[in-house]
Amino acid sequence: MLTEEDIQAAEAALRQAMLSSDVDTLDALLSDDLLFINHAGQLFDKEADLAPHRSGALRLTRLDFTEQQMRYLSAGAVVVVRASVSGEFQGARFEGDFRYTRVWQLVDDAPQVITAHCTALG
Repeated sequence: MLTEEDIQAAEAALRQAMLSSDVDTLDALLSDDLLFINHAGQLFDKEADLAPHRSGALRLTRLDFTEQQMRYLSAGAVVVVRASVSGEFQGARFEGDFRYTRVWQLVDDAPQVITAHCTALG
């Protein structure tokens, strides 16, 4: 069973891995069966989500999570956060506020994101 401390640690590790494009840590935190819907409504699997980190096309300079809420499930948890994000994607600067919903599940005794959704906030 995942505890609040487990989820908080996993969320912190995910944030740091996203900021540093640490593909090995991201690989460990994301389920092999990941389904991720980005802010534009595009559906990505794990490899497609990791690709811009691997290639260097995505570089985050700021990723601040606020307004975190958690709901526990029998085998995991749902986490909703507001995120202020800035960086570069394929050489173009961007910044914005987003809301992320992530479903964490215990996989081989470690928390992994099995699905996630991102919404751009106006």
